[in-house]
Amino acid sequence: MSFLRNVWYAAAWGNEIKAGELFQRTLLNEPVVFFRDTQGNAQAIADRCPHRFAPLGMGILKGDAVRCPYHGLEFDGSGTCVHNPHGDGAIPKAAKVKAYPLVERYSLLWIWMGDAQLADATLIPDFSCMDEAHWYVGKRYLHARANYVLETDNIMDLSHIEFLHPSTLGGDGVKSALTSVQEEGNTVWSNRQTVAEIMPEFLYTAWNIPQGTPVDRWIDVRWDAPANMLLFSGAVATGLPRDKGVSTPIPHLFTPETETTTHYWFSVCFPKAMGEFAERFADEQAAAISRPFADEDLPMLEAQQRMMGAASFWDLKPVLLIGDAGAVRARRVLDRMIAAEQPAGAQ
Repeated sequence: MSFLRNVWYAAAWGNEIKAGELFQRTLLNEPVVFFRDTQGNAQAIADRCPHRFAPLGMGILKGDAVRCPYHGLEFDGSGTCVHNPHGDGAIPKAAKVKAYPLVERYSLLWIWMGDAQLADATLIPDFSCMDEAHWYVGKRYLHARANYVLETDNIMDLSHIEFLHPSTLGGDGVKSALTSVQEEGNTVWSNRQTVAEIMPEFLYTAWNIPQGTPVDRWIDVRWDAPANMLLFSGAVATGLPRDKGVSTPIPHLFTPETETTTHYWFSVCFPKAMGEFAERFADEQAAAISRPFADEDLPMLEAQQRMMGAASFWDLKPVLLIGDAGAVRARRVLDRMIAAEQPAGAQ
């Protein structure tokens, strides 16, 4: 599989990278080690020493550099070897490792896996609902044994929630919801709205709507390549305009670990203007939705991956339903962007 390279990927929650510690994670088949320098700035370099190929992440942090656990070479955040403890201390010219552009924004570390000269922080999608200066953010992470684009399909086509999540997220009216898809440049929107729906009990509680009230519920999903999605979930009593209801932003971000495994970050966000109780509420809601994600979505996606094996999605000639429109549009945009990165004659 060819991965999209010149784009920002979620790499870690900011609080996963702790001062004085090394953090290892594989992204797009590349092992990476993360750390914070003495100024607190997050750094990311290739997690393989060029000497005997030991994982640098098994070493220790010495000031602003990572010391290899095998022979003690030290590499700073630019990937440059800054210390050789052997012989006269001369540093071989080839003693370098790849350094990755890294930006800390919206509670996350964003990594650029392609041409470093093309890394432009203004291209990071807007997830300002995770800006902890203004929002309480309930954060979670899951690891999936499935391809990351299957995860995109799962969020972009939410017609499945009636069947896969009947007692948690689903409702009887989801399959007959009004749907629409918009493409804005390389951004795809998949929108779904039910009318006069009776929701699961916990959603009434979450949105402070009287139990059993028929509601118009919307689930609008914004997709940006490679698999960064912002879901707006809300409801209002049937007959009232949407602006009289409540809407909660729920980011979903997927980064491939390998062709068949995926890192998954998601959160639930409430503005600090709601008051301090919203901090606990955000974490409670993140915990609540993590259960159906972990216990229902992931087993299904991993089963899909096993059934697909090494075959590609399109080679299996999938039957398409009306709810697939947003997911298929996102796949087409992603395929187009990946093809544009390939050398001439390789497409």
